[in-house]
Amino acid sequence: MNEKLIRITEKDNVAVAIAPVAEGETVVAGEIRLQAIQDIPQGHKIALADIREGESVIKYGTPIGHATAEIRAGEWVHTHNTATNLSGEEEYRYEPAIDASWDEWLRNWKNGNSVAGEEQAVFYGYRRPDGRAAIRNEIWIIPTVGCVNDICRKLAAEYVPENGVDGVYAFEHPYGCSQTGADHAQTRKLLAALARHPNAGGVLIVSLGCENCTHEQFTEELGDYDPNRVKFLICQQEEDEIAAGMKLLRQLEEYAAGFRREEIPVSELVVGFKCGGSDGLSGITANPLVGRFGDLLIRQGGSAVLTEVPEMFGAENMLLPRCVSEEVFEKAAGMLNGFKDYFLSHGEVVYENPSPGNKAGGITTLEDKSCGCVQKGGTAPVTDVIGYGDAVKEKGLTLLCGPGNDLVSSTALAAAGAHMVLFTTGRGTPFGAPVPTLKIATNTALATRKKNWIDFNAGVIADGTISEEEATRQLMALVIRTASGDETRSEESGYRGIAVWKDGVTL
Repeated sequence: MNEKLIRITEKDNVAVAIAPVAEGETVVAGEIRLQAIQDIPQGHKIALADIREGESVIKYGTPIGHATAEIRAGEWVHTHNTATNLSGEEEYRYEPAIDASWDEWLRNWKNGNSVAGEEQAVFYGYRRPDGRAAIRNEIWIIPTVGCVNDICRKLAAEYVPENGVDGVYAFEHPYGCSQTGADHAQTRKLLAALARHPNAGGVLIVSLGCENCTHEQFTEELGDYDPNRVKFLICQQEEDEIAAGMKLLRQLEEYAAGFRREEIPVSELVVGFKCGGSDGLSGITANPLVGRFGDLLIRQGGSAVLTEVPEMFGAENMLLPRCVSEEVFEKAAGMLNGFKDYFLSHGEVVYENPSPGNKAGGITTLEDKSCGCVQKGGTAPVTDVIGYGDAVKEKGLTLLCGPGNDLVSSTALAAAGAHMVLFTTGRGTPFGAPVPTLKIATNTALATRKKNWIDFNAGVIADGTISEEEATRQLMALVIRTASGDETRSEESGYRGIAVWKDGVTL
């Protein structure tokens, strides 16, 4: 891969520049040799043959849009001469096509047998009383309403753990009151799901006392809970809410301090996949790397979660045939068309994507972005489709209903039970989800420039420095070290937070 161009499949009539190409420069993509008519920035596309106006632009072996003007071989292919093919809802047909290499895994899964391979890696995590595994032993402070955000922040900042916990963190948000109906229920569901996360050895739920999200509603949503692990602070009922909160945090720490790291098989890991600030190399280096990692994790009995539904539009043919049953397919198709209806009901087109940063990085249409995005799903069978705030229940690859927004979807992955998030990026971003968030750079320039943001450089694949197989092995090793306690860059910086998906009326 030392050439300047990558042609992803033999069907493609465009290639991607993995390094800047100068006007007049002769470049090679496989057996195709041509001269660049224009400068081609890194991550952007060059036409490998003449493309007629109206003809499909092919990348990843599938149309990513159509030419809006005649495009000559060697010409830059981007938003000035290419447009999306997407419109509204579609009628999907179930035509199963799961790679034969998954046959044995699939038989075991359908028969309820272990799907873990014979050679299974281990990590050192925490075993909770309900049997679940955790990779952190933290205390989480969760406000039920934005009015108490400052109190939660003050408690987290001023409480000093004495032993046995990995940190105390407050997850602020602006909601929990002045919401109605499904919107109010969605906020409550998300917050309760976070409160159940195994990475939290102790949880302090902080309320004001007069909000829509009442204590009674929240405890009903939370369901059965261990009063040693979950404590409640209703600020209007306390003379000194800070002193009361500190006392509750000390009780939670005493409980959480009883847990110790122990050897746990990776079959118990749940890993969420996300991309943000993508560029033209995302679908070539970092996203396929995550896909290969996911396949390896699933073959060892683990679980992977893929979200960002709008970034599945145009790439449905890469996911839907892998559904293990018609029932799962119907849930997936319903999720896709339901999300399109969500856009249309707000008077928005379904293809209002990619972002300006994506376009600057070489992504032209939503199909272009989606086909790169779903590479994170690897080749594994799609075993389930779950809603926002729902928990992962199946081994294999689960599709999670959520938007493309980085903070919202990463929070949704955590609420679904992901122990950590693998986040690929070509432009860079510093934020951290509630769970450890490993940033994977698509290109070496970003990894070199933003060492304080990036945990892993997938750009070495395009550079030809290491093989895809070695990169996958190294990423698995990093995931295991992180699950065993090594901090991510965002954790080292203290960056973590949540964002709630809001849709309804604000009173």
